[in-house]
Amino acid sequence: MEIIYERVAGIDVGKKIIAVAVRTPGERAGKRRQELRKFNTYYRTLTEMVAWLVAEGVTHVTMEATGVYWRPVFHALCAAERPLEVLLVNARHVKNVPGRKSDALDAVWLAELTECGLLRGSFIPPPQIAAIRELTRYRKKLIEQRTSELQRLAKVLEDGGIKIDSVASALTTLSARDMIEALINGERDPAVLAELARGKMRSKIPDLRLACAGRFGAQHALMCTLHLEHIDHLTDMIARLDTRIDEASLPFARPIELLATIPGISERAAQVIISEIGVDMARFPTAAHLASWAGLCPGNNESAGKHRSGRTRKGNKELRALLTECAWSAGRTSTYVGAQFRRFHRRFGNKGGQKAATATAHTMIVIIWHVLAETTAYRELGTDYFTTRIDSPDARKRRLIRELEALGHKVTIEPAAA
Repeated sequence: MEIIYERVAGIDVGKKIIAVAVRTPGERAGKRRQELRKFNTYYRTLTEMVAWLVAEGVTHVTMEATGVYWRPVFHALCAAERPLEVLLVNARHVKNVPGRKSDALDAVWLAELTECGLLRGSFIPPPQIAAIRELTRYRKKLIEQRTSELQRLAKVLEDGGIKIDSVASALTTLSARDMIEALINGERDPAVLAELARGKMRSKIPDLRLACAGRFGAQHALMCTLHLEHIDHLTDMIARLDTRIDEASLPFARPIELLATIPGISERAAQVIISEIGVDMARFPTAAHLASWAGLCPGNNESAGKHRSGRTRKGNKELRALLTECAWSAGRTSTYVGAQFRRFHRRFGNKGGQKAATATAHTMIVIIWHVLAETTAYRELGTDYFTTRIDSPDARKRRLIRELEALGHKVTIEPAAA
């Protein structure tokens, strides 16, 4: 195949050892020179590896995205004296020939693909965006842990016969917290516990008296104490992360403000979106490219003239999960996006909520691309967009008649009285 890049390197990344293959022009025309070396992954050794690549005149370096082990190698390459074009590729896209698997052969294979220009690098966010991404992803993990801890607390109360969460909207309410702490401190009288209710919860005191009568023992008190302490600790960590994320997001205040104009997207969700895709849409030539990268576009699987499963491909799971959640939120609004969600929901049926959310998330990622690429706020099209601008009155009338006839009804149309 035609050689596009003369001096390239392929790196097979491991936790302790990396294999580096360099391919450069040989002594004779049409011949290629190849050299293979192995390095440990200590940062000082990685700088020696980078110096060797620079001395060899390497211009393009390719490596697979292997867990987190690629990061120190990537950072060392980015700190080279002479700029290197670093491609981080998806391991599924560069599988070697079956039966020929070793670190050295993988490095050579990456170098051979690179010199022919057959690889496309993954999106690597700039340092400022990457810092926000780490914070937002860790915040999500802590929220998930806090939710799990609340579920464990509910399980302990259930074992003790305490049914507070059957009356209160959540165990995180002030009333529920006061009752649990009173139980921990030794109070067992259901009437006294019920009187700790606040605000609107006081109207449920009769139910609370029944809910607080159980077999709550010393072991339940200990477990509840530990769960509450852990929940408070996680809540404090989340609050600290929120503050740091807000500080790190200040340079991107305008894009976040624009994204927050989209139905279903809050300021916190906008921060997560920015942390995953950045603010420069030049990396994604069109909205379709961004939707494909995020894994929110329909799959394309055709063979022998037959269209197979159209399920979405794998993509950025963090962004996909967030936008699906935002789609559910937007579905409850009187907006174009909300109308789109309800339209999809009707198409997919009563049990098609998740499909509708995914399809609406695709609509939202397209809107996000235009908002960021054009640096403009979201322009609302109206909740009646699909009924007044796409379906003409006659087309809608015919569709409704067909639906009624499909249900076994005979339809007669008469003009309304003036």
